[in-house]
Amino acid sequence: MRHNDRAASAPWIRTRLRTAPGAATALAVLVLVTAFLAAAFPRAVDAYETKGLRHDILTADAGRSTLEVARPQPGLELPRAQQDAEVRSPELARIGAGLLKALPAPLRADASSVAYGVRTTKPAVANEPWLARPEAVPPQLTYVAQSGLKEHATLASGAWPTTPQKVTSDTRAVQGAVTEETAAELKVKVGATITLLTAAQEPITVTITGILAPRDPRGSYWSADPLLRTPSLIMDPTSPFPVHYWTGTVLLAEDSGPALLSTAAEPVLFWRIPPDPAGLTGPDDARLMSVIASLESGPGLLKVREIAGDTAVFATGLGHIVEANARMRDAISPVIAVAALGIGSVAAVVLLMTGALIAGRRKAELALMRSRGGSLRGIGGRLLAETAVTVLPASALGLLLATLAVGEGRWWPGALAAAGVGLLVCVALPLRTTLQHIRPTLHGAREDMVSARPSRRRTVAELTLLVLAVGAVTALRRRGTSTEGGTDLLVSAAPVLVALIAALVLVRLYPLPLRLATRPVARLRGAIGFLSLARAGRSSAGGALPLLALLLALATAAFGGSVLAGIGDARDDAALASVGADARISGASERATLPDELVRTVRDLDGVRGAAPVRVEYSVNMPDAVAGDGGANGDGAGSDDAGTGSGSGSADDAKAAALVGVDPASYAELVRATGLPAFPAARLKATGSSAPLPAGAKAGPDRVLPAIASPAVAARLGREPRAIETLSGDFKVQVVGTVSRVASVSPTDFLVVNSAALEQKAPTTLLLTGAPDPGKLRAAVEGSGKEYAVQLRSEERARYVNTPMQAGAERIYLAAVAAGAGYALLAVLLSLLQTAPERTTLLARLRTMGLTTGQGRKLLAFEATPQALLAAGGGLFTGWATIALLSPGIDLVPLALAGVAGSDTSPVPLRTDLWSLALPAAGVLALAAAVAGVQAWWASRRGSITELRAGDSR
Repeated sequence: MRHNDRAASAPWIRTRLRTAPGAATALAVLVLVTAFLAAAFPRAVDAYETKGLRHDILTADAGRSTLEVARPQPGLELPRAQQDAEVRSPELARIGAGLLKALPAPLRADASSVAYGVRTTKPAVANEPWLARPEAVPPQLTYVAQSGLKEHATLASGAWPTTPQKVTSDTRAVQGAVTEETAAELKVKVGATITLLTAAQEPITVTITGILAPRDPRGSYWSADPLLRTPSLIMDPTSPFPVHYWTGTVLLAEDSGPALLSTAAEPVLFWRIPPDPAGLTGPDDARLMSVIASLESGPGLLKVREIAGDTAVFATGLGHIVEANARMRDAISPVIAVAALGIGSVAAVVLLMTGALIAGRRKAELALMRSRGGSLRGIGGRLLAETAVTVLPASALGLLLATLAVGEGRWWPGALAAAGVGLLVCVALPLRTTLQHIRPTLHGAREDMVSARPSRRRTVAELTLLVLAVGAVTALRRRGTSTEGGTDLLVSAAPVLVALIAALVLVRLYPLPLRLATRPVARLRGAIGFLSLARAGRSSAGGALPLLALLLALATAAFGGSVLAGIGDARDDAALASVGADARISGASERATLPDELVRTVRDLDGVRGAAPVRVEYSVNMPDAVAGDGGANGDGAGSDDAGTGSGSGSADDAKAAALVGVDPASYAELVRATGLPAFPAARLKATGSSAPLPAGAKAGPDRVLPAIASPAVAARLGREPRAIETLSGDFKVQVVGTVSRVASVSPTDFLVVNSAALEQKAPTTLLLTGAPDPGKLRAAVEGSGKEYAVQLRSEERARYVNTPMQAGAERIYLAAVAAGAGYALLAVLLSLLQTAPERTTLLARLRTMGLTTGQGRKLLAFEATPQALLAAGGGLFTGWATIALLSPGIDLVPLALAGVAGSDTSPVPLRTDLWSLALPAAGVLALAAAVAGVQAWWASRRGSITELRAGDSR
């Protein structure tokens, strides 16, 4: 009896897993991949935000990022001995250690580069005759007694400065050193002496005992105050004439600080603490800004003054660095949220489709259990346990793989995301299955017929979603993805809502064209066409859920591809605007001209396809604006107002412009090669009064040159000839056309004339197209002198690739494109697998009626084609419509150009990327055709008897 009981209660889960191991394995793999992606996304966001914060702090100028505590010299009311003791190394070191311990989290110091000491804040004139005086003005020097000199420098020559005797404020002889750069520029040698006067005009002799070489010249020890390392030639602000003088720093021995107390150079005590960003994470930025604000003017400053003195002040630019990083993060996050919500929605729908597929395969089994008295609670519990055994380990493994793949990031967001994936599958599959069996059902109803018209509830739900989608898109177009309150999930979900509405509309409209096509096909010979269209119109594979998954996946892939394409185009355009061509050669100064030999040598280099010599003269004063005269376009033809408005502006703003002299033929060829707006070269033909001048000839002021101008300059000059004065000659110009931008200058206001008509024709810039070897090009230019510089478009483009935050966001969008395409193909596969048994049985029945193998393949292919075309076409339209609707509200500048000095910050809109639209859609068609072909081939290998077993419900 006991044996019979054990046999009757065989473990359900083990039995089910042994019965269908393939389905359990496929579900586990799908959950594993989805949980991995869900857990990896928040960790990837945390990782790139953390790397971006650390990168910004590490690459910032040390003078901005360093934390500095300073206080004036000890009060004169104190005894002399106490004043001297407060500026000696032991006391300064004690205070420095206290400051390090008092730094509040998450702020941490780089202890290896901490420096403290005494420095003068008012430069002292050094009248030694052997010091460098570029314009007969003596240099002005500052003096510093700083700790850690031997640890951060090597001795190039001489000896280290020391204090043979105890230094006090009465000491009148100290030792010092200078860096190699300071020694070279100021002509300082070992053994030289420099006189520093006290407040009583008594001399303090500073003997230079050594020349030092910094170990890390760019480190915070030397860069917090660049004058420690490198002298600077500055203009004298007190002189009525532009004269310059040198300023630099003399490094005294560490314990020489008391000697500076007797000077009138306003000595101060300081502690420089460079931050250590190694322990910072992206979410720490808010706490970090709060801590810095407290140290600057809050409770933290009171703590600092308890340690360093009541007159201590705290100063740093670290808060501005962190704030700029936070602004970039806040600008990028809403755009990333669009990809996250899109892929998350696609994954959820695919998981629901998987549950529907499993429920459909087990419908007969569970119906039998229900008809024999099985309760919904019992059936649901068994399904939940069966699903949990497979899904929960897969979710945990996905979380583990995400943690290993993305090693840096908070643990709990990824854990919640992976748990959400497992919970969705564990709940959706039992719920979806048990709801079908609330009432016991009898076999016999056809599953390929439309059983009911759309209900009123469905209509209301669709209208509600339509209103939400329209509201989200409207909000996105009006205010963009970034709002003051942070990421707006409704706005970021606009692509998802648009795809959802499109799916619901297409499902409603899908049967109509098939019904219309069925009538003429029914009159044709053969049943294949009619049968395939009839089955396609009744197939459950064309339901809302599969189509929704496809449209979401294709729209998300198209959106992500458009983001990446927009970023690349913006960077290419910014690099072209900066250089003007593939390569640019110009002089170190604006007025330097290029020799003819250099132009000929460069033009003959391998890889150079075209060369356009250009003469550029900046800041040419324009005549007063013509009252009541609009923009001049000559006769109105040939003007070019295309572009993003880079050349737009009012006539009142164009008070100065760049004069550009070009050879029309070569310049027009360069414009065509670089993709800039078309240039009307024929209008600059040098004929008549603008004919080329003989060499050395002077032009009269009445000479009129045709000119192509920017819109603002054209509006200012009007249609009549206007006189201008330039270094290339005095003449009149008449605007004969406009273009929005030119290749040779970055200013938006310009005037282009024929260089052959100028008095001074020598080019100042040479623009090249092609791909010359950078080394050979620079060697050819250096052969003509070091005063010429080479700029390459490829090198300028590389400046935009990439900060860690930008690179991380780009990788997320690239993953979004790949994941969207993958889930789209998986949705097609699931939708076809859902009806695969029914189609296999149909082929077996039709083969008994004489259907050949080839006709069976055609039948399945024709049946799958309408659904695949609907999904592919709908995906193309949805992706295009989503980008067209959302592009006015999204600016990609933070992703494309932020953080690069000198880059154009004009808006970078979304653009449609055809490859991101076409490739996933083509994959849907290819996969549908492949599945149909494979299924027909597989069915032909099995006999009809195997498929049509006696009593089979199919």
